Amino acid sequence: MDRSADWLAQAQADLAAARHMLSAGFHEWACFAAQQAAEKAAKAALQRAGRDAWGHSVAALLLALHELAAVPDPLVDAALELDKVYIGTRYPDVHPAGAPHALYTRGEAERCLGYAERIVEFCAHLVAAHNTG
Repeated sequence: MDRSADWLAQAQADLAAARHMLSAGFHEWACFAAQQAAEKAAKAALQRAGRDAWGHSVAALLLALHELAAVPDPLVDAALELDKVYIGTRYPDVHPAGAPHALYTRGEAERCLGYAERIVEFCAHLVAAHNTG
């Protein structure tokens, strides 16, 4: 059963959550929600193409998409940056000291949001192209 529309809808909702968390000053959660948006968008594109989509690495998911479409290198680089915030934004024991809330900056959150927006847009185009192709 193709649930790509659901995955893409949740990716868009996660982007909205990231924007909300950024404006509220929860930079770590903005970073994490951005990573989640990109992950879910990549899973939507893979699922729409009839491929399995497992795991949490946005970079690995985009590399799996390489078999279906040319994924620009800057998007893979953005995915690698998002992968770095998957765990550290939530767990203090990942860092030598300090809670994640105190360790992530507005600039980092803005960058992560920008990365996610580009990845979600790219994946949404792939889903739409597969719908018409």
